Amino acid sequence: MTTFNNLTTIKGLSRERLEYLLRMGREFERQPNRKILDGRIVATLFFEPSTRTRLSFETAALRLGARVIGFSDPAVTSSTKGETLEDTIRMVGNYADVIVMRHYIEGAAERAVKVSPVPIVNAGDGANQHPTQTMLDLYTILQTQGTLENLNIHLVGDLKYGRTVHSLLQAMGHFNPTFTFIAPRELAMPEKYKEYCHEHGIRFTETERFDAATIAEADILYMTRVQRERFADLDEYERVKDVYILNRDMLRDARANMRILHPLPRVNEISTDVDDSPHAYYFQQAKNGLFMRQAILCDALGLTLDDVRA
Repeated sequence: MTTFNNLTTIKGLSRERLEYLLRMGREFERQPNRKILDGRIVATLFFEPSTRTRLSFETAALRLGARVIGFSDPAVTSSTKGETLEDTIRMVGNYADVIVMRHYIEGAAERAVKVSPVPIVNAGDGANQHPTQTMLDLYTILQTQGTLENLNIHLVGDLKYGRTVHSLLQAMGHFNPTFTFIAPRELAMPEKYKEYCHEHGIRFTETERFDAATIAEADILYMTRVQRERFADLDEYERVKDVYILNRDMLRDARANMRILHPLPRVNEISTDVDDSPHAYYFQQAKNGLFMRQAILCDALGLTLDDVRA
């Protein structure tokens, strides 16, 4: 019986497992073109818009020799006729070897796992989790800092709905971080994630202050977009959408090693005058998505690090 690995959440993955996937990602950075998935089919089911995640997964599949089927607009699928998520997954599982899925409903990936005959990779489920983004974030932090241990990580902006920061918090918990949560009251880190920090001995502070003095303490400054699509009340969105805007002058006291990350897309939360700063690293971060998603596809299909190196 063929074994495979679902990736629906970061929570529960051990430090050893995370480090193993990072090592596999490093192999693909060295050589991304490896035809080790020749003959395999990767289905990308995006019920919610995406640029980087979808294209990096599809590029990852193609560079590995796999073929890609799927959709980027659910309006062209039978979901518009009332087909359930579960039936869609059962059907696509007949055609593909692995399903990469993004969905607007929290918990959709776990629902898919229960009925899928093939591995499921969660490419984002509502405001819940984005585990593949977290893997490329970990890779980027390691790449820029030389370690994952004992870092000061500032999470800025939409910490309420930001699935990337929720996943990152849980993954970094293995490496003794100190977090600073920087958000307006309306977008503060949810209580369940603060409780997670308390339960796992993860140090954190909270503040609404975002200035040069605050930034000066960071090793990683992780910016996020205020997500209009998550707000039921658009008046609330208008009140908070421009609350934090990073500009180059705010970096004047930043540590030499500090790097600015962002899962992208940005709107206006990072001014373009930051782009040529030595601290800016968000476009390189996006590039790392290719290598880590190659690793994740291989791992999902049961290939090992030895298989990759062969």
